[in-house]
Amino acid sequence: MNIPAELMYTEDHEWVKVEGNIATVGITDFAQGELGDIVFVEIETEGEDLDSGEVFGTIEAVKTVSDLFMPLKGKVAEFNSELEANPELVNEDPYGAGWMIKIELEANPDLSELLAPDAYKAHVG
Repeated sequence: MNIPAELMYTEDHEWVKVEGNIATVGITDFAQGELGDIVFVEIETEGEDLDSGEVFGTIEAVKTVSDLFMPLKGKVAEFNSELEANPELVNEDPYGAGWMIKIELEANPDLSELLAPDAYKAHVG
């Protein structure tokens, strides 16, 4: 299981990379493995301000549909439009080409609910 050390994680299996006031978000390698073959990613919240914990979209695999949760409060600034035609990028490269959204963060975002890599590793067992 791949858990990059430079990222932060949520208990809902999203990863977060914060760079300045922008956070890039996707689902973890563990999550994509549990879901199986991803067939559709739907994000209809682009441009919206959402609180941490709110649903920002859904991901559909062959066997299930799952909600995607905001890891941090902010504005959904961008959706990875490559996923519309190639949702399998989430399976192939969850921490790279398979990213899902970019969030425009407020000043001094609260990162306290995010998990460090070791804590996430313990969470998934």
